[in-house]
Amino acid sequence: MSIDSIIAQAVAKAVKQLYGFDAAPGSIIPAPTRKEFEGNLTVMVFPFVKAARKSPEQTGAEIGQWLVDNEPAVDRFNVIKGFLNIVIEPAFWSTVLEHIAATPRYGIREATPESPLVMVEYSSPNTNKPLHLGHLRNILLGWSISQILAACGNRVVKTNIVNDRGIH
Repeated sequence: MSIDSIIAQAVAKAVKQLYGFDAAPGSIIPAPTRKEFEGNLTVMVFPFVKAARKSPEQTGAEIGQWLVDNEPAVDRFNVIKGFLNIVIEPAFWSTVLEHIAATPRYGIREATPESPLVMVEYSSPNTNKPLHLGHLRNILLGWSISQILAACGNRVVKTNIVNDRGIH
């Protein structure tokens, strides 16, 4: 689960618990915090001000404090004019990296029979001329592209036309 969705769900829980307002986590979109402010993600609290019956700064402070107390991924927060800037706990990133390291083939989608079929043709040196490093470069690039396409869930067919003299 991404940090954006973790924060969105936590803010929705906070708003429900603090103000009795049902906010859909999909409607809460954390954005990257601007560089001039401290924080990793920013959540606008203006949609919750009416339910809280408080100023945007007070609403943001209450939600931020709830997040610090109840969400382990949140380290601290600050509120600037209705924008809740959230600092993510550094240990959270360690757990994410440990999860990635412990998951075999993390991020790789397996191809299914319904996956697109992609053909990658590479190398194809003209055997009537001397081979050189450019041919090796083309082989490595073609192989790499075929591996990337396969990792994205495509069915990949690699092909090499030997003795390609450019007359076909």
